[in-house]
Amino acid sequence: MLDTILITLLIVAICIVLLGVKVFFVKGGKFPNGHVSGSKVMRDRGIGCVQSQDREAQKKPRFSLDELEKALNDSVN
Repeated sequence: MLDTILITLLIVAICIVLLGVKVFFVKGGKFPNGHVSGSKVMRDRGIGCVQSQDREAQKKPRFSLDELEKALNDSVN
């Protein structure tokens, strides 16, 4: 049982070191930005993350007052 735990911890430690080679061993190194808006190609195609698109959509009014009034009148009739 103890052997299994130690082997597991060793494998996890090796994985962390390998994933963080750039962070640990390169001066000024950092993990790459995996966010959609961090990719230049995605920005060029006009693709953004869902959170940003939702934030922009909530800023815009969904209906103008005239459209809302017309929808209410249509539903009553």
